[in-house]
Amino acid sequence: MSQEIDVSARAAAIEYAIRDVVVPAIELENQGQEIIRLNIGDPLAYEGLPTPSHMVSAYKKALDSQNNGYGPSYGLSELRDAISLSESKKGWNCSSDDVYVTHGVTEALQIIFASFLEDGTKILAPGPHYPPYMAYPQMYGATTIEYRLNPLDSWRIDLEDIRQKMDDTVRLLVLINPNNPTGNVATQDEIDKLIQIVKQYPKCTIISDEIYDALDFTGNLVSTASRSSEVPVIVLNGVSKVYFAPGWRIGYMAWHDPKGVLSSVRDGAERLLRSRLCASTPAQYGYLEGLVSNTEWLNSHKNNIKKRLDYCIERINSIDGIECQPPGGAFYIFVRITDPNLSSDKQWVLDLLHQYHVLVVHGSGFSPEYGNGHFRMVCLPTIEVLSEVFDRIEKFINGR
Repeated sequence: MSQEIDVSARAAAIEYAIRDVVVPAIELENQGQEIIRLNIGDPLAYEGLPTPSHMVSAYKKALDSQNNGYGPSYGLSELRDAISLSESKKGWNCSSDDVYVTHGVTEALQIIFASFLEDGTKILAPGPHYPPYMAYPQMYGATTIEYRLNPLDSWRIDLEDIRQKMDDTVRLLVLINPNNPTGNVATQDEIDKLIQIVKQYPKCTIISDEIYDALDFTGNLVSTASRSSEVPVIVLNGVSKVYFAPGWRIGYMAWHDPKGVLSSVRDGAERLLRSRLCASTPAQYGYLEGLVSNTEWLNSHKNNIKKRLDYCIERINSIDGIECQPPGGAFYIFVRITDPNLSSDKQWVLDLLHQYHVLVVHGSGFSPEYGNGHFRMVCLPTIEVLSEVFDRIEKFINGR
């Protein structure tokens, strides 16, 4: 009799709420039900937010020219140059040697965690946060500790909570700005104070995840690297969200090391990058075209998103049973469920899915402690679709 092979503990412990909720949705679709999906931040899944045609043409040209071979492990030199120029315009001295092109920001995280973390080390990440910040560090023997974002004050950073949780075992402190899932945009003052806290711990580096930076609606967004003259900062960004090409899987990490303390860990990261060969060559040419060409097209996409976001806030404010802090950036709404009889936000989300065929993500999937009692939805569909979504949510709440 065959004996089942055991799964590793590290794989069995991985959860990714954004996609996990798709499983029951697919079952319903297989039964012939039409589901309105608001679970994943993919602009291409919604009308009116296409990848810019000049970027697509550059991608196609690379394919037609047979530019499909292995590229440099750290990224195409032309792309690294363009990224370094883009980052330098944000207020810090970024050279092309500071830039490493990766298979999306997700791979950048894996490279960073593998280079920095060991058994007994910690990473501080905001609560709520993007799930890989909780899932991946454990694979390298580390523990993720969440620091609090204030749900009553537009999800601002609780700096005192960070002070209390910092110690000499913390190797990485994560800032997601604008934040996913809450949409909060950190102010310059918050960033400066956060840097001063980290400055007291010389073994700690800041990860500044700025993948939504051009979708800032507050006018307050600043580059974390531009504010740091001593503390090392690794900036994360890429083509997925701001250039509307998530399936291309091209991201980057840009290392700001003002005091030159990251030489050893950077060598480790470079070894890992070389061992995995390279990111997609033709997709890099597409991203390059986006960086070097005019970005006026972004204003139309940004205006569309802002109109849809404002409509979501208006509808949420009109429905008893849900409320939210208006986001300052990105394209998510993190909604609080105010039903006093709520027992589980995940069950609430599953009930909404099964009864009214609207798919959102339970807030506890972004943080069991700080996201509990919420749900995240994207505001990317057209207003006509969003109108139907909120009509269904209102009926669902009234029928509970």
